[in-house]
Order: sequence, then structure tokens, then C-alpha cells
Amino acid sequence: MIKEDLQKKIQTICAELGITRNVVLEHPEELKHGDFATSVALSAAKDLKQNPKDLAETIAKKIREMSDEIIKDVSVAGPGFINISLAQKTLSKELSRVLESGEKYGQNNLHFGKKILVEHSSPNLFKPFHIGHLMNNAIGEAMTRIVKNTGGETIVMSYPSDVSLGIAKAVYVMLEDGVETFKLLPTLQKKLTYLGECYVRGTNIFEEDEDGRVEPRVRAIVQKLYKKEAGPALDAYTLGSEISLFYFKDITSRLGSSFDSFIFESETGPIGKQLVEENIPNIFTKSKGAVIYDGEKKDLHIRVFINEDGNPTYEAKDLGLLSLKFTRYNPDISIFVTDYEQGPYFKVVGTAAGEINKDWQEKTVHLTHGRMTFKGAKMSSRLGGVPTAAEVLDAIKDAAKEKFTERSMGMDTDAFADMVAIAALKFSILKVAPGKPVNFDPEVALSFDGDSGPYIQYTYVRTRALLEKGAALGIFPLIAEEYVTSDVERIVYRFEEVALHAGEEYAPHHIAHYLLELAQAFNTWYAHEKVVDEDNKEVSAHRLAIASAVGTVLKRGLELLGIQTPERM
Repeated sequence: MIKEDLQKKIQTICAELGITRNVVLEHPEELKHGDFATSVALSAAKDLKQNPKDLAETIAKKIREMSDEIIKDVSVAGPGFINISLAQKTLSKELSRVLESGEKYGQNNLHFGKKILVEHSSPNLFKPFHIGHLMNNAIGEAMTRIVKNTGGETIVMSYPSDVSLGIAKAVYVMLEDGVETFKLLPTLQKKLTYLGECYVRGTNIFEEDEDGRVEPRVRAIVQKLYKKEAGPALDAYTLGSEISLFYFKDITSRLGSSFDSFIFESETGPIGKQLVEENIPNIFTKSKGAVIYDGEKKDLHIRVFINEDGNPTYEAKDLGLLSLKFTRYNPDISIFVTDYEQGPYFKVVGTAAGEINKDWQEKTVHLTHGRMTFKGAKMSSRLGGVPTAAEVLDAIKDAAKEKFTERSMGMDTDAFADMVAIAALKFSILKVAPGKPVNFDPEVALSFDGDSGPYIQYTYVRTRALLEKGAALGIFPLIAEEYVTSDVERIVYRFEEVALHAGEEYAPHHIAHYLLELAQAFNTWYAHEKVVDEDNKEVSAHRLAIASAVGTVLKRGLELLGIQTPERM
């Protein structure tokens, strides 16, 4: 990687000058200022009691004297910034590496030899897979692909909530309606809608239980589900949970995800309860018939881990989950994704877990996503609640069909619209830094002219079309160092750095931003250059090499984000 090689060489120069600070290379915001810049002279000048600009000039001179041909020019700007421009030969060499590496370009060994567990898209059975799950899935799937790209052994799992008071409320309604009501519903979607309605109705009935007859019945159902006691409650529950899990696998497959394993909440409850009971009073404390963790002692807050009924709460179940994760998989890094509002909750659970086993806390990475708004307003379904994943995807898909049907170019229109819709949605989520809110605007998200996933897809397709046009004229990609460097060549090689950085920070948005920058640079270059010119085949061959490299990198970047690329558009 150019950056690493250059950084090491400048670090050696600095060491010779008595500079012990690390050299940090960054890309200037504008290409006219060079390919790399460092402020090491500014930070080190005080230590050496020198003028920053004079020190920068000394470092710059030694960089120029390096015997290799990596660098074209070194200059000092402002109070002591060192700007470095790469030689054409260096850029051509990197272009060759892109073409030679193909689908492997951008791979790195950041996590080589490590086992990485990624947990995402964990549904609450009986509740619809909604827009929040879509956001979770987009980030989780992208992170799965990004960490796989870093050379680690990656395991993907989901943690469905399959037994809870909420689910017992839904089962109560199913029993009141009669399970035949559910069985007679004609379609999967109607069954899923009904289960969601049962969940909402059950919650309302439970809260409005003025005479106190519903609550004991619901709590009795919870106990039967925990014990897997045969009977009508377990039968109704089994029907609903099987349908919910089938739908979950179907919708996540549509989004491009698959899972190596599932750990169910019903598995973690007993383990979590035992862990809590084994650590009374050293970590947990009995209080008013319940068992709590007093987080206030560590500037957090108090959480209940075993309730007054003697059942494990979500907190205890998450302890059990950590225990199962590390027992079954023994990961070096355990990543999980949730809504950002659950941050304080998991801070308490993680702190308590760390007192039981420090690895559970130290090896766990918590990624978050914000909430999604629709053109600045809170998103809602046709029924006024949080929209389901299917509603959101189908609405975007319909808009894509209406807007882009003529662009499917022989591809199945339905499949094409789905691919574009998923790209639009995922890119809207992934271009935002983790934990930040996402404002979804369909017009922007589906645009082929701007800040969107379909724009990147379209740019990739444009590179393929140029290669086909060249091949038809007998012109094929061939790099020639004598031709003037384009801005595109000065950006395309950076993909390796970006993929590594995304893996280091667990942040997909770095890749999304880079892809936009590369696509914009390529389209600007395309607008000003005749890429395929039958009368100038040598120049065309070099330009086709650039187009081919851009296409390779765009496809690789989109793949890391979990977005497919059509070959025609």
C-alpha cells in the first residue's frame, strides 16, 4: 500500500532528525495540493525548539533525496505543512495492481488469524420486521463483509427474542380469538399482519386490565412458554414463532444476508439467571424481591436482572447471551448492532458482564444506528405505526419501477427494481456515520445524478459499457505511463486505505463516501475526455484501463456495503 510505504520512509527520515512523533499522512481536500500531506513538522517543532516551517523544509528536502521514484514533487505550505505529489509511474503501478487483483483488490490482513463474531438483525418474534431492523441489517451486513475483508474468520449470528411478556400477551390474544383464526388466514403476509396486531392488542388489553383478570393469565402463559409446557399456549406460540422466523429468513435473504447460527432468548434466560444468582452479593444485590445491579456505584444506573416473579429480565438474558457467545465461538472480537438509544442500557449490562468475565466486556464492540425519518418527518406505516420492512422496500421498489423501467435493459424488471431499491435504501443508511439519524428522501435516494446508491451502480455500468465499446473496436485496456495523470488515477488507488480504515473503525460510511468521490471524479473525467477513440487507440487503451480499474473498485466497494451491481442499466 502506497500510504504505508511512504509513511515508513518519512518516519525513518524523521527519526534521523531526532523526531519521535508518529508520521500521519492524510489526503488534502483538494488534489491541487498534492496526494498526501503531513503536519509532523508542526507537531515536532516545539520538541526540537525549531521553527516549524524551517523544520518542514528540512524534512521535505530529505524526502526529495530519497532514491526511489515514488514521488514527483514535495512542497511546504503555510506554517509548515508538507505536501507530497506522487509520480505518474507510481500511479500507473497502482492502476496495474487494481487490474491484476480484480475482485481481491482492497483485501487486507488487519484481523488475520482472529475469529470475529457479528450479531445483527435480531428480531422480536410476533412483531413485524420493521424499518429499525432494516437499518440494523444494512449496518450489520456491511460490517460482516468489511471484517471478512480484513482476513478474519467471520461468524454471523442473530439473537431472536422468542419468549417474553410481550409475546405472552400476543399468545393470549390468539387463544382468545381461537387459533383457527390464525390457521385460516390465506397468505403469509396476512398471518404476519395478524401476529403484529395480536402483539399490539395484547399490550393494550394488558395495560387496560382494570379488574385484574388478564394479567395473571398472561403471566401464567409466560411461565408455560419458559417451561415449554405442552398445551394450547405452546401450540399457538409454536405456530406464530415458526411463521415469524420463516419470514425473517426470507426478508433478510432478500436484503443479501444469511446467518451461520441463531441463539434464542429462551436459551439465554436460564444461563443469565444462574450467572446472576451465582454472583450475589459480590456483583448483584437482592432488592424488594428482585435482583439488581447497582450501576450508580460506577456513575451508571440501576438495572433489574431478575424480577420479583423470579424470571430473568432482558439484562440477565443478555448476560446469558454473552456467556453462550464466548462459550460456543470464543471470538477475539464480538460485534453487535442496536439502536443508539440502547447505548446506556448496554453500558450497564457490559459493565456488569465485565465483572464476571473481563473478556465479555473488553472483546465486545457495540455499533449503533440512529432513527430514520422520511423527508424530515417521523416514518409511519399505513396503519400509523412503525412501517414494516416489506412496506418500505415495496414502496421504494414501486417508485424505482415507475422511474427506471426503461433502464432495465433486458433484465427482469421486478428484479432490477428490487436491486435498485435495496441499493437506494442501504446507501442512504450506510453513508451516515454509525449512531447518527438518517433522513430518507426517495427522490435523492433513487437519483442517478447524485448522492445515492443507484448513482454508484450507474457509474459502474458506464465503465462496463465503455469496455464493451472498446472491445467491439478491438481496443482493450492497456496502461501506458507516458500519458498525463488524471484525477481519477489519483483517487482509485485509495480504496485499499479506505477498506482498511473502515475495518479499523467498524465504520461503513468511509467506504460510501469514498465511492461517491470516485464516481464523481470518474463522471467528470468522462464528460471531458473521449474515452474510446478509434483514431487514437493507444490513448483509448490507457483510458479504458482507468475505466476498468474504476469499475473494479466501485463493484468491490458496493459488495462490501452489501449492494449488488447490475451489468446493464
